[in-house]
Amino acid sequence: EKLSEMVRPTATVYRNNKPKEIPIREIVPGDIVYLSAGDMVPADLRIISCKDLFLNQSSLTGESFPVEKTALPVQVKSNNPSDLTNIAFMGSSVVSGTGLGVVIKTGPSTQFGEVSRKLSSIGTETSFDKGVRSFTWLMIRFMLILVSIIFAINALTKRNLLQSFLFALAVAVGLTPEMLPMLVAINLSKGAIAMAKKKVIVKRLNAIQNFGAMNVLCTDKTGTITLDEIILEIYCDVARETNEEVLQFAYVNSYYQTGLKNILDRAVLKYKKLAVKQYKKIDEIPFDFSRKMMSVVVEMDGKHRLITKGAPEEVFKRCVRYELDGEIFDIEPLTLTDLKIEYEHLSAQGFRVLAIAYKDYANPKEAYSKEDEDGMILKGYVAFLDPPKPTAKMAIKSLREIGIDFKVLTGDNELVTKYICNEIGLDIRNILTGEQIETISDDELSKMVEAVTVFCRLSPLQKERIVRALRKNKHTVGYLGDGINDALALKAADVGISVDNAVDIAKESADIILLQKNLMVLEDGVMEGRKTFGNILKYIKMGSSSNFGNMISMTGASVFLPF
Repeated sequence: EKLSEMVRPTATVYRNNKPKEIPIREIVPGDIVYLSAGDMVPADLRIISCKDLFLNQSSLTGESFPVEKTALPVQVKSNNPSDLTNIAFMGSSVVSGTGLGVVIKTGPSTQFGEVSRKLSSIGTETSFDKGVRSFTWLMIRFMLILVSIIFAINALTKRNLLQSFLFALAVAVGLTPEMLPMLVAINLSKGAIAMAKKKVIVKRLNAIQNFGAMNVLCTDKTGTITLDEIILEIYCDVARETNEEVLQFAYVNSYYQTGLKNILDRAVLKYKKLAVKQYKKIDEIPFDFSRKMMSVVVEMDGKHRLITKGAPEEVFKRCVRYELDGEIFDIEPLTLTDLKIEYEHLSAQGFRVLAIAYKDYANPKEAYSKEDEDGMILKGYVAFLDPPKPTAKMAIKSLREIGIDFKVLTGDNELVTKYICNEIGLDIRNILTGEQIETISDDELSKMVEAVTVFCRLSPLQKERIVRALRKNKHTVGYLGDGINDALALKAADVGISVDNAVDIAKESADIILLQKNLMVLEDGVMEGRKTFGNILKYIKMGSSSNFGNMISMTGASVFLPF
């Protein structure tokens, strides 16, 4: 027990104006919690002061990019974590910076706690369960009517109530398809084995039939239809023309950066291996969140060159000239507006953009500082994106051909989602955001979901609402997701589908696991499900027709023949 106490998670709170480390379970609303890099957020907090505070809240949004938090009040109409920039949510982790926050919710009352509570609730009835229940009640009603008629006829003609009752009971037993449960289990098991050969693991046998009956597939974006890997997509000059020198500058900057490289640096270095032997590192000006840039100084041909990479709006402030087609031009006020338009064009397509700038020193210095990041020349931009999987476009086309509608449900913003959907060939009929969903009733949502193919900036609870709205409209709904934020929707769907590299909670909530990154296995799974359903239907038709024929013949004969 003492060992358990030593490793139990704790948080730093201020009580009586003194910092105190306490177990997370002892935190109460009103406590002031101190956050620093590496900490897990122990409760839902309202940030009251912070410095360069960035959190990873992928457990709630599914998006891996750190989010900046501030103490400033925000005017929003939704509870989407992406929009509430002054709230630190339980389950998030601190990437960098420090902050103080007052506890507003703890445990089950938090957003994370609500997701956990809903996951532990009783699962919903799927379309397969409804179908079995509907068929069972149909048989029971039919048997009750038929048995009553047979009993009445035989009681009137034979005048023996006991024998008439026993005969009617025998007819009822004869009408029952006794082999149905066994044949359903055999067919589903056979389907599961066939799907396993195609690298699709079935956790719940009933899901096979739902897979085949599915007519709407909802999917998260990140990690399901995209690679969940940030890749360098564009390196261009200020006119957005591909430029190898821009890539070289970005590569040198990322290569000589010391310390922990972020995902954008890794994407630059992974894109292409370039020679850097001709560059000798002289100095480095580290990244900080106030400047939003970092620089390295290298020596080349006896000259010192400062190469800067950072947020375009910050780099623009420190540039006095720009380079285009090998020529250097001064940046005038009108020119700056044009440069911003070119950068914003990339941003509007959903890319995460960094600006590249440089400055040459005729008289080398021994040391460089932030003050040297001035009077620079703007070289161009590098743009990053989590690209779609190679098989996503073909998979969506194949699913559409077999009658399955495709909808994207994501926590990401509209620009990125729209770009990805265009890349995979998805027809964007309408876009609905989490903020809009927050203001409408379930009945209104049920009407709107039919005409919308893309849903953005969603919380886990909103994803679940959309899935339930589609099911309310008599659709058999599948959901494909891989994150904690997808768990509720996976459980609410008729068939939850996840991937092998998903988080444990998503795999636990799913009915089917895809072992391959190839999304074409979805079509194979649907066809296998339809084949299994067809075999079950054949038995029901064959068994019911033969049973009814035999029993009706025997009933007719019983009127004229003695027992």
